[in-house]
Amino acid sequence: MTAVMLLLIFHAASGQSQKQEQKQPNILIIMADDMGYSDLGCYGGEVASPNLDNLAEQGLRYKQFYNAARCCPSRAALMTGLYPHQAGMGWMAAADLGTPEYAGTLNNRAVTIAEVLKTAGYRTYMTGKWHLTNEREIDGKVTGSWPVHRGFDRYFGIIPGGANYFTPTVYSNDSAYKAPEDFYLTNAISDTSVKYIKEHFQDPGKPFFMYVAYTAPHWPLHALEKEINKYKQRYRQGWDAIRKKRFERQQNIGLFSKDTRMAERDAVVPAWNELNPEKQEEMAMRMAIYAAQITIMDQGIGRIIDKLKETGQLDNTLIFFLSDNGACAEFISSGKSKKVDGTKDTFESYRISWANAGSTPFREYKHYTHEGGIATPLIVHWPAGIKEALNNTLVSEYGHITDLMATCIDVSGAAYPRRYKGVDIHPLEGKSLVPHFSGKTTDRGKVFWEHEANIAMRDGKWKLVAKTLQDEKLDTSRLELYNLEEDPVEQHNLAAEKPALLRKMYTEWLEWAERIHVFPLDTREYGARMQAYRRMVNGTFDDNLGGWKLPGKGTVVTIDTTGKISGGKSARIRVQKQEGRSPAVMAWPFRAKKGESFSIRFLARSEGSSSFRVTLERTGANTGKIIDEQVRVSPQTGEFIFKSAAVPEPGNYRIAFYTGNQHSSSGEDIWIDDIKLIADEM
Repeated sequence: MTAVMLLLIFHAASGQSQKQEQKQPNILIIMADDMGYSDLGCYGGEVASPNLDNLAEQGLRYKQFYNAARCCPSRAALMTGLYPHQAGMGWMAAADLGTPEYAGTLNNRAVTIAEVLKTAGYRTYMTGKWHLTNEREIDGKVTGSWPVHRGFDRYFGIIPGGANYFTPTVYSNDSAYKAPEDFYLTNAISDTSVKYIKEHFQDPGKPFFMYVAYTAPHWPLHALEKEINKYKQRYRQGWDAIRKKRFERQQNIGLFSKDTRMAERDAVVPAWNELNPEKQEEMAMRMAIYAAQITIMDQGIGRIIDKLKETGQLDNTLIFFLSDNGACAEFISSGKSKKVDGTKDTFESYRISWANAGSTPFREYKHYTHEGGIATPLIVHWPAGIKEALNNTLVSEYGHITDLMATCIDVSGAAYPRRYKGVDIHPLEGKSLVPHFSGKTTDRGKVFWEHEANIAMRDGKWKLVAKTLQDEKLDTSRLELYNLEEDPVEQHNLAAEKPALLRKMYTEWLEWAERIHVFPLDTREYGARMQAYRRMVNGTFDDNLGGWKLPGKGTVVTIDTTGKISGGKSARIRVQKQEGRSPAVMAWPFRAKKGESFSIRFLARSEGSSSFRVTLERTGANTGKIIDEQVRVSPQTGEFIFKSAAVPEPGNYRIAFYTGNQHSSSGEDIWIDDIKLIADEM
């Protein structure tokens, strides 16, 4: 065989290899936060979103695509292809509610898209909001569930669920630092995404998976003045006019038929013309800031697209864009300033009135499982993979957020594992969307929801749904049934007309709920769940010092892992003597009710003979102690139990450990472990 022939064969094989590589697309998932179904121009909105609109014109839009009703559950379902409960995120990252399904941290029975795609040769990147780690773990810097430990090669963003856009704590891989001057979070997410793409293609050869999770337009209402100014006049027409115009555009686009009726304005929302001029001005400004947040996000997406074009990768990059839940009706008002101007000293939301417009034409919002809470735009753009004739068309079949994992696996050639790192993994719940890319069906079948006892099930054209009010139980007499092919806005409840179908679907929902371990359902309000969690003291320091307050000066508290007490972690206090009253070096705050009494139990030891004080005390203006004990410790571990008097008044209390008194030696170490707060029966 001649050298020329060998060279030809080599080039042919090389070309075939390159074509093989090109079949693996780059994958980019972009998620907005708290954005309503109707905000974008391509979904009927008036908010300027030219880059997303352009992706829609050159790709697919879904008429009916579903998220999981709230930020943490949706992010868990997206990342894992599982229902949120299976991934440990049945509720939120704010608390561990006591079962594996409600732990508030992404668990090891689930794998992430990044973990799976790495096995297929992908480099993996994430920017933006993670919100899949329990807040106590974040506080304690327990990083095992952070992005770079769940399959991502590089990460930049915020680990918790929200932040000031101008002055957040930002995270780079496992490091946290205060944002620099002239910082704006949305732009930082966009610019870092561009940087990652640029640097990825400096060493070509592998495809990338990138997850860009914007916090926009989640509260607080923070935006750049020049973008806010573009909208100051637009929203003075009010939410009634905006809803009407959005729905007309939605019908013209083909998202809804001409005979579909929009849901009535929410009963708690006043008509715009009932507001006085001052209130109209304030509310118009709220929406102007919100719209500016979306526009700034869209501008950043434009920069990401430009970088993909510049690197010649746009055609072979599968892009998804969606929102994590429906429009947000939450009332938020804090911050140093109560001005509604979008600056860093404010901390405001746009309120239920504008959320009602964001949900157009649906009813309900984030938290709930009616369409207004779970319907999201989904834009899919992939010139190399979507049939060209389908560009700028609408997909009528519904899909679910778990389908994104299945689609990524399908196009990448990766294999979803049965076991990962020695642990059995839940079977995949999602279904690939790839058939839609050539105009075929997926036959999506049954999809289920539960969030805060708001439940739903979709099976073909039929939808079962129920709303559960705070602190009430799921009431089967409130079950609703809709034919979404004829009634996509959920206006005509057919529960009374089709009781057999209603019973059948609810039975199927119950079977799913038992399989997923949804029960027990919890309808307590957010703060009540958090306060119940506060009574579960991080007393074995599994979460390091997460949840503990360390207000003292001159005393160092660290986590000891040398097994001085338990063989696990314990708190190590390096005592520094102070003049006068000793500082509280470790404090655990919680709320207590009048008449409650508590026992405090803990283990402690010291290097030599020493002592410290432990108190259970009220905080704030009216301080007072209901436990105040001097504890003498030695090099031999001792167990200590103290019982409190009855709490005299409801309010904020804390367990506090005071060191540095006359019986302590400066520089001496004290270890404390296994701290328990036990509420005695009233």
